[in-house]
Amino acid sequence: MFVVSLRRALTALLMFPLFAAAGVPAPAPATGINGADTAWMLVSTVLVFLMTMPGIMLFYSGMLRKRNALSIMAQTIGAIGVITFFWAVIGYSLAFASGSAWLGGFGNAWAAGLIGNQGAGHVLAPHIPEAVFFLFQMAFAIIAFALVLGATAERMRIGATLVFAALWLVLVYAPVAHWVWHPEGWLAGLGHLDFAGGTVVHVVAGATGLAAALAAGPRRGFGREPMVPHNLAFTVLGAGLLWAGWFGFNAGSAFEASNRAAGALLCTQLAAGTGALVWGVCEMLRRQQMSVLGMATGAIAGLIAITPASGYTGVGGALAIGAAGSVVCFFAVTGLKTVTGIDDSLDVFALHGIGGLVGTLLTPVFALPGVGGGSGSFAVNLVGGLAVMLYAFVTSFVLLKFIQLLIGLRVTEKQEMVGLDLAQHGESAT
Repeated sequence: MFVVSLRRALTALLMFPLFAAAGVPAPAPATGINGADTAWMLVSTVLVFLMTMPGIMLFYSGMLRKRNALSIMAQTIGAIGVITFFWAVIGYSLAFASGSAWLGGFGNAWAAGLIGNQGAGHVLAPHIPEAVFFLFQMAFAIIAFALVLGATAERMRIGATLVFAALWLVLVYAPVAHWVWHPEGWLAGLGHLDFAGGTVVHVVAGATGLAAALAAGPRRGFGREPMVPHNLAFTVLGAGLLWAGWFGFNAGSAFEASNRAAGALLCTQLAAGTGALVWGVCEMLRRQQMSVLGMATGAIAGLIAITPASGYTGVGGALAIGAAGSVVCFFAVTGLKTVTGIDDSLDVFALHGIGGLVGTLLTPVFALPGVGGGSGSFAVNLVGGLAVMLYAFVTSFVLLKFIQLLIGLRVTEKQEMVGLDLAQHGESAT
């Protein structure tokens, strides 16, 4: 009797989902899933993850002073963990589950139905497993917040950063992603064009960065002391990883291995190269030198600007958008701090906020019906871009002020003088 009972108990345990994989035949592939599309999206997802770690980490770290070089890396790694957890718990569901014109529902809370789901993929990507779509969009959410960290570098506490990451994902990023990308979203319903995140990622990150810089206040010695990059080789290496990863960012947003993905990749390279060249020319005209930091930044500006248009435009549009994004961002980066007095440490708003808005506005101007299936509307993209910028700025500022009251935003003056590497992490870059 004991043996029979033991056998039944072991059988029940093995049937529990946590243990049931061994010895159970694999389920048949889901109907409608395309292997080539899935393979391409897996590669694109890895490319986008590489944009954050190590791409943005190296790009930002090299531009900071030596005593803060590791702190931006620590905040990035911590933010990756927070965004990953809350994306699975609720962020993805609020962004991409069915709900209302303003917010998704709770149908995918705790990433429900993603593993072992035999149905079709997400409505936006029906030919790939929804788990892949989930991961691809998670990578977007992660890099969007990682971009924000450059605005408060060298002074914000890591604890405050991690609390802000969780609240920001749920209350800022997820709603905006739903507005723009989910078919139910109010901006999607108006016909707002954003192929790969010019509005959802860059405008949101830029506006959030501006709010964060204002809420945190300027660094000690801002405007009086030199704050020069400690290792431009790191920055250029990071820029190269961002540039390469952007191919997955933009071309992957086709959600298929297709002509449209190839066109988006081509437009991405054209805009990046043009942006680097145009920034260098601007520097030559202003100070008779082309800096490596300037050309790298120009490439990033071109990449930001082409992001919303990459799946809608052609060669001419990509060249024009890359050049326009570079010129506008050049004057924003070199002039905004002087005009406003706001210490946006690594020019997040000037580069991503302004560049993302430029790309958002130019997308319907250069959109070709034969490429993306529609030409869009300048007025709709203007309304969408400004609405998203205002929402992200106001909501982020309120959240940061709440966190300031709750636990404080900044390190102490003494910790800032010592550097965040030692004061916050007990480590140094050398």
